[in-house]
Amino acid sequence: IPASLTSRDDGSMEKEIGELRRSRPKRPDGGDFTLSDVFYFSRKGLESIVEDEVTQRFSSEELVSWNLLTRTNNNFHYVSLRLTVLWGLGVVIRYCILAPLRITLAAIGISWLVIGTTVVGLLPSSRVKNWLSELVHLMCYRICARGLSATVHYHNKQNRPRKGGICVANHTSPIDVVILANDGCYAMVGQVHGGLMGVIQRSMVKSCPHIWFERSEMKDRHLVTQRLRDHVNDKTKLPILIFPEGTCINNTSVMMFKKGSFEIGGTIYPVAIKYDPQFGDAFWNSAKYNMVSYLLRMMTSWAIVCNVWYLPAMTQMEGEDAVQFANRVKSAIARQGGLVDLSWDGGLKRDKVKNTFKELEQKKYSSMVVGDDSSD
Repeated sequence: IPASLTSRDDGSMEKEIGELRRSRPKRPDGGDFTLSDVFYFSRKGLESIVEDEVTQRFSSEELVSWNLLTRTNNNFHYVSLRLTVLWGLGVVIRYCILAPLRITLAAIGISWLVIGTTVVGLLPSSRVKNWLSELVHLMCYRICARGLSATVHYHNKQNRPRKGGICVANHTSPIDVVILANDGCYAMVGQVHGGLMGVIQRSMVKSCPHIWFERSEMKDRHLVTQRLRDHVNDKTKLPILIFPEGTCINNTSVMMFKKGSFEIGGTIYPVAIKYDPQFGDAFWNSAKYNMVSYLLRMMTSWAIVCNVWYLPAMTQMEGEDAVQFANRVKSAIARQGGLVDLSWDGGLKRDKVKNTFKELEQKKYSSMVVGDDSSD
């Protein structure tokens, strides 16, 4: 594929089409159309076919060099017998030695979490109960982190989320919760589940005011917002942990933050999470792996290495709506984590592009062709 095709221009539609039209004089009424416009749309179409900037965020990032795990470099081929032997030795170490130890630690952590939170939940509400609850949560999450061989570097700890606030972070994996809760306690938000996850949720909520919703309640946006607002208004409760993207992105980018988290009010504590793919691919491709398969991949990696940056607290400015506030927080997280800041909705992982977005682009081009006064 020629480099001229895969190289991207970051300019807007108006700028790029303007470059194609610069050799043709502009009409006095503001409207304009040239056959060269076709080249812009053809180029964009071919770029999307080769590798668009959205769907590639929903698959594992390709590495420059092989990390002796899954072959995340698509150009990797057989190199040498020595490298093959090293890979085979690594498989034996990871699956026969490390994996059993990690699975044992994870089982101990989850068991202690269920037992500990259930026992603490029997105590009457008091400062002692809150202290014990935080102690149990921290201890169990740290055991689970050891079960993943997680090596986490926390930066700017003076900015850690405080009670009565909302912690928002970019989302790469379900283990983001373990990574953050390894350094502090949070109130979790999510849908009620059955099975083992349901047992864990019911035991946790007995000792700490986590926020679990029934499936029918999740559809009631007003109810969700009100319960979150009530939690934030109580300055004695733990900060809420929310991932506004709503889906896992592959550790290279930050996609659109849903505005709901920013309509609640209160202080927002942004957190940037960046994993090192040289030791293990932390991204969860839910379309390819179920939760059990994903956790097995994590426990058979060399390690989970990541950096966590606590950013200064942010509040909504005067005259700033929830969408603008969400974009400002997203941009700050992207800059700190060295991630690409994208405006696309992560919901495109499962859904098609909304018609409103298509119509917006059509209107932009229409105004360029027939002039801005055409709608009058």
